[in-house]
Amino acid sequence: MSRFMDFCAAGRAALLEGRATFDRPPVEGATRWGAAAVLRPEGEVLDRLAELAAEAGPVVGAGHWVHDRAALHLTLRSLEPYRQVVRERGDYGAALAAAAEGLPPVRVELRGVAAHRGGMLVWGAPADVTLVTLQKRFAHELGAASAFESWERDIWYVSVVHFAAPVAAPEEIVAWCGERVGLRVGLAELTRAEIVQFAHTGAGMRLVPLEGVTLG
Repeated sequence: MSRFMDFCAAGRAALLEGRATFDRPPVEGATRWGAAAVLRPEGEVLDRLAELAAEAGPVVGAGHWVHDRAALHLTLRSLEPYRQVVRERGDYGAALAAAAEGLPPVRVELRGVAAHRGGMLVWGAPADVTLVTLQKRFAHELGAASAFESWERDIWYVSVVHFAAPVAAPEEIVAWCGERVGLRVGLAELTRAEIVQFAHTGAGMRLVPLEGVTLG
């Protein structure tokens, strides 16, 4: 939890000091919003995340990407720059299937809402070793193709908002998240891992499933 609190403090400072960043619709070759391996929450946890995102909408104001339930996800690994055609989808899918073989569903405790310079998120803490095991296996199966995400992801979260325009009311955003810093969303049991690409809808991003595997 201390890592989360440090993240909250850094995000709060960034916003209040005017250092927010915002996304634009991706173009071919952009470093963000390329194909990725993700896990998507389901059931009551998904309902609660969708409610949180909807509640955050009026706080951040118009022009931002407030994610609907179909866009909420936890990223396992980013795979490549943004491309309209994902040529390696079959290879990515095969690597994910091999990595997931024999593993149970991933369990992640979702607790705490935080603002950061690029949006708002819900923090995730793995309930056991399954998520990290899947991560390491997937990197191994990808081999050289894993190089796009060169860092080892050690923080987990579900984004509910991405800023997509200048932030008009940072104090309100920081206060809203501060009131929910200890909020328990629930224990997410993630039963499916997917390779997806992202598409801009005009008002946000949607996930387009390419390949997938059931855990457990």
